[in-house]
Amino acid sequence: MSLAHKLDKIDRKILEILQSNAKITNAQLSKDVGLSPAPTLERVKKLETMGIISSYHAKLDMDKIGLGVSTFVQVTLVGHNKSNIEIFVTEIKKIEEIIECHHITGTGDFILKVTAKDIASYQRLMLDKVTEIPVVDSMQSMVILSTFKDSKVLPIPY
Repeated sequence: MSLAHKLDKIDRKILEILQSNAKITNAQLSKDVGLSPAPTLERVKKLETMGIISSYHAKLDMDKIGLGVSTFVQVTLVGHNKSNIEIFVTEIKKIEEIIECHHITGTGDFILKVTAKDIASYQRLMLDKVTEIPVVDSMQSMVILSTFKDSKVLPIPY
């Protein structure tokens, strides 16, 4: 049985609220879900212990911290085998500007989300770091011009 099936209506409401506002006080959260503070806190702790809530993050304004360019980069490896995948992932994890790395199906092997100060910084990053990974065969970059939806709130299946 899936873990999601063990979540009741109150757990789902807690998760929905915390995804939208992780800074909410326990008092306000308990009021919003209709429980007293102690059982609400107990449920949150249980969701953390179960690994359903894995962390809390501050969402930053990229422009205000000097990151003006975001891209998606589709990467194809020289050969799609376990060794090459492990080499690639190990190297990618060392590059802080790569904020997401997903193993994908289709024409490429991976899709990366990359942030940089500007186009020149992005170009240096790609030339000096990513193309130097020996198992990289080809890359296709897609510069993000505008973002119309960037929700971090996951829909919780019933």
